Amino acid sequence: MDDAIEAQDRRARLRERLLHLALYRWWRQSIVAPIDHQAVVARIVEDSGWSGRFAFMTMMSAGIAVLGLLLSSPAVVIGAMLISPLMNPILGFGFSLALFDFVELRRSLKALAIGAFAAVAFTALIVTISPLQAPTSEIVARTRPNLFDLAVALFAALAGTYAIIRGRGETIVGVAIATALMPPLAVVGYGIATWNAPVGMGALALFVTNFITIALSATAMARFYGFGHHLSSRQTWTQTAILILVFVALAIPLGISLNRIGREAVAVTQARTLLAERFGAKARVTQLDLDFTREPLVVRAVVITPQDAMQKTVTIQKALATQLGRPVRLNLDQVLLGAGADALAAQREELRRAGEASNQETQRVTEIAQMVALIAGLKPDDVTVDRDHHRATAAATPLPGAGIETYRMLETRAAQRAGDWTVAIVPPQGPLPEIGFADDVDTLDARATEAVAASIWAARRWNIGALGVPGLPEGAPPAKPTLTQRRALAIAVQLRRAGIAPSAAPPAGQRFALVPAPVLP
Repeated sequence: MDDAIEAQDRRARLRERLLHLALYRWWRQSIVAPIDHQAVVARIVEDSGWSGRFAFMTMMSAGIAVLGLLLSSPAVVIGAMLISPLMNPILGFGFSLALFDFVELRRSLKALAIGAFAAVAFTALIVTISPLQAPTSEIVARTRPNLFDLAVALFAALAGTYAIIRGRGETIVGVAIATALMPPLAVVGYGIATWNAPVGMGALALFVTNFITIALSATAMARFYGFGHHLSSRQTWTQTAILILVFVALAIPLGISLNRIGREAVAVTQARTLLAERFGAKARVTQLDLDFTREPLVVRAVVITPQDAMQKTVTIQKALATQLGRPVRLNLDQVLLGAGADALAAQREELRRAGEASNQETQRVTEIAQMVALIAGLKPDDVTVDRDHHRATAAATPLPGAGIETYRMLETRAAQRAGDWTVAIVPPQGPLPEIGFADDVDTLDARATEAVAASIWAARRWNIGALGVPGLPEGAPPAKPTLTQRRALAIAVQLRRAGIAPSAAPPAGQRFALVPAPVLP
């Protein structure tokens, strides 16, 4: 009996070995053999290095991309990708890992690093001199990696590697790869120019995640098509070890990002499942949004449900907190149907509400744009409207005799009329309001406090992170500050509370007027 079982196991192992051998033979003959490996490697080496053309085209692509982001125009952003040359060094890096080619690794990394630095610096310069600096929906969308961003990078890498190996459509798939890389680089430059660390760091994380995904996907695709160390020049064991360490180092941050993205995807699924179970089969969860950047976690949901299936928000919130294992704040909107309504009625109500909401939203956007344009002295088309975040931004035209306080008052008036929308009026560049003190007084009265608040408001609208305070001592305050220094220190306290960095500026008599200080001390 044992001999029969052993013989059966031997036959099974033999069949498995023959199957593997057949698959290997098919792979070598059908996949690897038709490829001219030497020609592909030569083409990659030729295109993946640093050159003047690469630098110029990268900067032009970055410039067009950041303008598209500032204008919130997806068409312009996509247009920038048509001239982006980022695909070549990325794929060169991925192939160098597959080939164990240390020389090509350094060439492609050098080109990518210098190109990325040039793109960030150029976009930061454009944003600095641009009158449009408010964060748009296109900018915000590229500040946090998610599963869809990862999928875009993965599919673009597979398509790009296939195209360069098979010699078809490199330019078209280069656009897809640039779509995953150039907009995040442009947002990094935006974050630097506007002193917005969360936006800049979030976009940098997206760029790094996409870059690693593309590089490692290209490596895997190249190995699948038979590219290996035998195609490159002889490497030392030290260089081979370094290449392996590079591969591992790239895999670690990608694994961390995948873990976070996976946990967020699981949380969304758990929340949707819980809502569906609590409201029953006759209800429909039409909207579900989880804001993972907030603490506690903010969950927004819209559920169309029959009246008899209505749930208490507090009960659902506690259940979600238990399910997700963290504190939750639930914003639940329940659309109630008549008694006895079924799932089909819920679906019809969803479609009806979607149509009404779309029409109402369009009408509301038009009203907001017209109202803000009237107050700012512009045409409605000149108002930047962010539908997703209910924000309208306008750069006001200069008004004769108007100071910063006037434009601030206009924004307040617009905000009162805008309801749940946020209105930002960017005032023209000009002098900040004077801050007056009574004789021999070093404290801010109500009028002076209001002048400081207006200066802070203007600095935020201009995306200025620091203001110069006349008479402010540099470094530590002296043991016995003068009256001018005490007044400056009182103003500096208000600036720091508002998140504006104070810096020293020359004294200006008994009255103070803050000045923009774009470079922090």
